[in-house]
Amino acid sequence: MKAASVIDYRKLARARLPRFLFEYIDGGSYAEVTLKRNIADLEAVALRQRVLRDVSTIDLATRLFGQDLAMPVALAPIGLAGMNARRGERQAVRAAEKAGIPFTLSTVSACALAEVAEAAAKPFWFQLYMIRDRGFMKDLLAEAASLGCPTLMFTVDMPVPGSRYRDYRSGLAGAPGLKGSVRRTLQAMMRPRWAWDVGVNGRPHALGNVAPVLGPNTGLEDFFAWMRNNFEPNVGWHDIEWIRAHWNGSIVIKGILDADDARLAAESGADGIVVSNHGGRQLDGTLSSARALPPIADKVGGRMTILADGGIRSGLDVVRMLALGADGVLLGRAWAYALAAGGEAAITHMLDLVRAEMNVAMALTGTTRIADIDRSIVHDLSPS
Repeated sequence: MKAASVIDYRKLARARLPRFLFEYIDGGSYAEVTLKRNIADLEAVALRQRVLRDVSTIDLATRLFGQDLAMPVALAPIGLAGMNARRGERQAVRAAEKAGIPFTLSTVSACALAEVAEAAAKPFWFQLYMIRDRGFMKDLLAEAASLGCPTLMFTVDMPVPGSRYRDYRSGLAGAPGLKGSVRRTLQAMMRPRWAWDVGVNGRPHALGNVAPVLGPNTGLEDFFAWMRNNFEPNVGWHDIEWIRAHWNGSIVIKGILDADDARLAAESGADGIVVSNHGGRQLDGTLSSARALPPIADKVGGRMTILADGGIRSGLDVVRMLALGADGVLLGRAWAYALAAGGEAAITHMLDLVRAEMNVAMALTGTTRIADIDRSIVHDLSPS
């Protein structure tokens, strides 16, 4: 099947990945209510079609955190993404560079900072969790800075990992020891292309940035145990000061869903926020990003840069998020699906699709510049 959309890439990823990896990408927490809301509420945002306007020239370029971008899109941080294709984060950063947009490397990536930097021609963004071992965090920040990473995405909605039923059912989590390993191996054997590309030729199978603290314990169960034991539940706004003391670049707080928290983020001195519910993977039953975004934009719009993620599956969805108040969006599952389906070339194609879809959406709403996209093009601000 030739992919014509992000939805097509999801189907291709499902056919290629072992079950435990696909469910990890695709799933949410608990009953996945928020996961579904992210998509449904965004789809329900009705745009005003405008006609007889000069849309012969459409410019998608914008500027975020001092960087000129070809379009207001960045690749979001995704844990374990490098397991979806051989040395996957290296492929993703190259695709992002070709598209003229930023790539964000997760703390819990398969490829370490230095390895991704070797594949990159330009600096990329880095994502960090609050971890109990402040020495480890300080070292990560220092390494990211030494490699020229200009923007730090500080994820704050994961003081504890969410409860993700799909991961338990697939054997990714809650299946320690030989039994779990055999279960995942059998799933991998059912996907021979993945097994050859990643299982055999994609080694080492380790979480590059976390490897120094995991030591010889490099299995998936060791990683999840480390997350449970090392993510910091006692995180507070004062920790932004600690981050700033060890980071000179832009700081973006990821995981804001409440307008009051957005105000506190602005007061903390952060340069930006990401309106996000972690893709529906943390607290189930929260607002979708599309519903949370407008009041947050009303509260802090103009004071700081606002990014958003959650449920974005097309260039049309990008325009919807911009109209609701975002300055830019993060694509998460979209690039993970494409990476799994066809590596760097597929991510490049997916971003080409997003760009083309944005052009159509802007032309048919009578907008020709990113700055023209605002709530005036939204017919209904109450998705249901």
